[in-house]
Formats: sequence, structure tokens, C-alpha cells
Amino acid sequence: MNTKNIELVAAPRAPHFVGDGFRVHNFIPSGFRLDMERMSPFIMLDYNSKFYFPPTDTPRGVGVHPHRGFETVTLAYKGKVAHHDSSGGGGVIEEGGVQWMTAASGVLHKEYHEKEFSKAGGDFQMVQLWVNLPAKDKMSKPKYQAISADKLNTYTLPNNAGIIEVVAGSYENISGTAETFTPVHMMNARLNTNGTATFSFPETYNTCLLVIEGNITVNESETVPTDHFVLFENKGETFTVQASEDAVVLVLSGEPINEPIAAQGPFVMNTREELIQAINDFNMGKFGYLED
Repeated sequence: MNTKNIELVAAPRAPHFVGDGFRVHNFIPSGFRLDMERMSPFIMLDYNSKFYFPPTDTPRGVGVHPHRGFETVTLAYKGKVAHHDSSGGGGVIEEGGVQWMTAASGVLHKEYHEKEFSKAGGDFQMVQLWVNLPAKDKMSKPKYQAISADKLNTYTLPNNAGIIEVVAGSYENISGTAETFTPVHMMNARLNTNGTATFSFPETYNTCLLVIEGNITVNESETVPTDHFVLFENKGETFTVQASEDAVVLVLSGEPINEPIAAQGPFVMNTREELIQAINDFNMGKFGYLED
């Protein structure tokens, strides 16, 4: 087996709040080996580890803000999120679902805890990922893909090991539901105790995983606990994940977009001039309108 070995294991950093509804540990970008260029096409990963929010009549979240030049992907593990954007996309993402927003040429959007979830309170657990777009697609038309849990294609592992939910890309000829602009593999491995899954991606792809639940062993040698992040070397192609208890693992692998990155806040472009244009367009109201 042409084994892909671990380059680093990152513990969760101290959490911070995005708005008042997302208590996140930031993994990408965070240091020279987890910066935007090294992790391309994955240019941001915030992880809201399991956190209890008490009941409230005023939904928590993030108010209206802009994006241009990339896609935002939110994976809901616990809780519910309501999304609205200025291109007309929106809806409620429930537990197990995914919302995939292509900001591209520019949108305003907002995300809040769903109203009934807010009133009841409960555990909240999410991943928000930013996926970069190549220069040729950065100014394309915005779009929105709402993928509920029952719309995810799954592969059942042998020996009662568990299932693989394929969000994007493919696993054992099972294709993901999401449409992507560049080659991206995104999947949840839901493994039963002692269950093992084998993954194989091109060595040139940037590959990582995040342990959402449980504890795992990678390549029969390195133990990785809950809420930890694994970056793999760009050598070899195949690795194994075994669960020492029931586990959920987010697995990501994507072809790098080898283009310059110019980033400032909610804008990710290729040049400083494009950043200035994005800011000017936003200030001139060209991203549309969305009520807070």
C-alpha cells in the first residue's frame, strides 16, 4: 500500500465567538503549515465543537455581511441553522445536513440558529469551511445548494464498520451530491466501534481530517482524539482510519488551486486591485440587499 502518512496533528485552539451564535476553534488558517496556500482549496476551517446554548427568544448568529471570491460550506452535526442571502438562497439546515453557498461575484448573507432550536436550546456543533474558487470562476453567478441529511449519498462499509456520507467528490464509486468548481472530496465517516475505513486520494491533493466524535487511530499507529485535526503529507495516497469507539470523522481532500491569494476579511481574490474593487463594489451596494 502506498501509504499517506500524517504530517501533523493539531489540538483545538482557544475558542472565540463569531457573532454570538458560533463558538469556534480555528484550524485554517493557523500557522505556516495550515495557511491558505498550504491547505488550498480549503482556505478557512472553523469548528464549533459541541457546545450547549441555553433557550432564548432571540436567535443567536451572525448578522448581514458580504463575501466574494469563494464558497462557504456549513456542515451541521448538532442543532439547526437558518441561512438567507441576497441572491435568494436560503433555508434551514438541520442535523446531518449541509449548506453550500457559492458567493463568487458577491453576496450578502446571514446565519442564525433556527427559531425553534433557539427557543428550546440544546447542543450545537458545526463546521464552517471556506473553499476557494479559481480566478476564472471568482466572478461567476452566486448560487446555493441545500443538502439535507437524507439527500447525502452513502456507502456502507463491510463488516458493520459504519457508513461514509459523501458530500462532494466520491468514495468507492459513490458520488457526492454537491457540485464543485475544482476537484474536492468531502465526506463524513460515521464509524462503529472498531470499524475501519480506507481512503485513497492523489498525493498532490491537500488532505486532512477532523475528529468530530470519538477517538480514532490512523494507519494503525497514531491515535487522534476528539476535536483534533490531522494534516497528511503530500506523499503516498492511501490511509486507514479505525474507530476505538463510535466516531464521526470529517475527511477532506482537494486539488490545490495554484494561484496567488489576496485575502482581506470576507473577500478572497487573486490581487490587491481585485480586493479594492470588491470593497468598492460592496460599499456601492453591488452585492444586493438583505435585511438584518
